[in-house]
Amino acid sequence: MPRLVIAAPSSGSGKTTVATGLMAAFAERGLAVSPHKAGPDYIDPGYHALATGRPGRNLDAFMCGPELVAPLFAHGAAGCDLALVEGVMGLYDGAAGRGELASTAQVAKLLRAPVVLVVDASSQSRSVAALVHGFASFDPRVRLGGVILNKVGSDRHEVMLREALEEAGMPVLGVLRRAPQVAAPSRHLGLVPVAERRADAVAAVAALADQVRAGCDLEALMALARTAPPLECEAWSPGSEWEAGRDHGRDRTPTPDQAPDQAPGRAPGQGRGAGRRPVVAVAGGAAFTFSYAEHAELLTAAGAEVVTFDPLRDEALPEGTTGLVIGGGFPEVYAPELSANAPLRRAVADFAAAGGPVAAECAGLLYLARSLDGKPMCGVLDADARMSERLTLGYREAVAVSDSALALAGTRLRGHEFHRTVIEPGAGAAPAWGFTHPERRVEGFVQGGVHASYLHTHWAARRSVARRFAEAAAARS
Repeated sequence: MPRLVIAAPSSGSGKTTVATGLMAAFAERGLAVSPHKAGPDYIDPGYHALATGRPGRNLDAFMCGPELVAPLFAHGAAGCDLALVEGVMGLYDGAAGRGELASTAQVAKLLRAPVVLVVDASSQSRSVAALVHGFASFDPRVRLGGVILNKVGSDRHEVMLREALEEAGMPVLGVLRRAPQVAAPSRHLGLVPVAERRADAVAAVAALADQVRAGCDLEALMALARTAPPLECEAWSPGSEWEAGRDHGRDRTPTPDQAPDQAPGRAPGQGRGAGRRPVVAVAGGAAFTFSYAEHAELLTAAGAEVVTFDPLRDEALPEGTTGLVIGGGFPEVYAPELSANAPLRRAVADFAAAGGPVAAECAGLLYLARSLDGKPMCGVLDADARMSERLTLGYREAVAVSDSALALAGTRLRGHEFHRTVIEPGAGAAPAWGFTHPERRVEGFVQGGVHASYLHTHWAARRSVARRFAEAAAARS
């Protein structure tokens, strides 16, 4: 599989611009391009998907474990002509205090992929050679194959940069001039998701493809991608061939959190005379854009029928709903519209009151609250949420405090928080999670069939989460 990792010395250098533009430019050539993102970010993969027509997938060595990075990559890239991985932060930046863990450099090494460094050259000339030399020599196991210079000011500036990098023996694979007209708009948690600006996002991705096609040597980049050695690993699969013993949850509890008839790949309820597949409704639309592609695949493999609905527009849950997943997103931006959809709020509240299994992460937690910034929400939880000036961001190590539709108490998972809101109280009588690192606290709510929390998790790390949830949904079929 020809593959490249698109990295940078620091955030803000233009990784997303270059990676998305390259994906679109190669896809326009008729290549099947597999898009990936290092780290937990949900927003960039949306632009990647728009550029390639394939699901954007995350490779997170903290949440899923380093041992799952290559298998998840192979799963997503199956049948493609080229795979491109956008890095996270600076090339060597990872989980705080954990060395290289979850860094772009670690992902590149696990994938045995050459790295292209995107350098913001706007305020330097010959010093670029020293910068690139430092990144190339810091870890000899990271193969830096070339540089794309971003935000170059003039022809003269380009000449000076090229001369300096030629002295350093580093190929220049592209030069991009300043082009603010193709920049995607941002707000409090990063880029505005594709779902909120579809037409503008399509135009922006097309402009990025034009810019990259004009400024980058696509032939040289493809040649570099082809130098990646064979990646010998078994592709991850949501289906039966990945048995429970290969569940890659970190620091797993020894007690299996599944019943005897929950063998991997067996549809929930099989062996008990169950009939139709349980319907798991997954919130989507502009307000709920955060999800990992593997979650729906795991639920489907566990026997569920996954149906998407839009809380901004749909006034009822999908017909036959027996399980409800409300992931992350930006409900704070759409609080008036969400509140105005009273029929759906009542339907969600009634479903939860009847004991239906509900998995809510971050935005889903806020939607289940009594209010958000003073606007009535579903009222499932006796809690109120509001915007805050403080950004809560970082990886977490967590243990389930209470039995729920997702996990038995004692189950360990790694996840991340990413929000600029607060909910009061922060935990219910039966909390969802106890954080063990970096700080110790309890968080979230478990009541009836509801599991609601700020913590984002990646179910590929512990597929029993999806099986257990599908089983809870099947029990209501």
